[in-house]
Amino acid sequence: MSQINYYTAAGLQKLKDELHELKTVQRPSITSQIAEARDKGDLSENAEYDAAKEAQGILEMKISKMENIVAHARLIDDTNIDNSKVYILSIVKIRNIANGMEIDYTLVAENEADLKLRKISIDSPIGKGLLGKKQGDTVDIQTPGGLIQFEIINISR
Repeated sequence: MSQINYYTAAGLQKLKDELHELKTVQRPSITSQIAEARDKGDLSENAEYDAAKEAQGILEMKISKMENIVAHARLIDDTNIDNSKVYILSIVKIRNIANGMEIDYTLVAENEADLKLRKISIDSPIGKGLLGKKQGDTVDIQTPGGLIQFEIINISR
């Protein structure tokens, strides 16, 4: 059975766009590479043909995997989520108790996490530690760097 993955509308659209690119641009490109290599003669000693066939196999596996992900994707509906607790798609301002540093994170599904954009996975240590907590709560989170204590300053959408 395939795993259900949750996406925002933007995240799902990005995935669909990537799949479209693979099917409409990369697939025809590899097909033409195979045709060119085939036209060069003896296939038993044609490294270009072998490389193109291998690339085609890898591409087809990637397309198949992405089609499966899209088929089992579910959109996250954040219209009825209340901001009194931390949930997926919450924007959480937290303060590191030890050094006073404050940072905002958006909690997202694993497949949309991007630390540069301050989007952390609900499956990450910090994400797991924040889920279900309320504004004003202090949480102890075990991170790879050790135990860190955070205070939840604000929760928004």
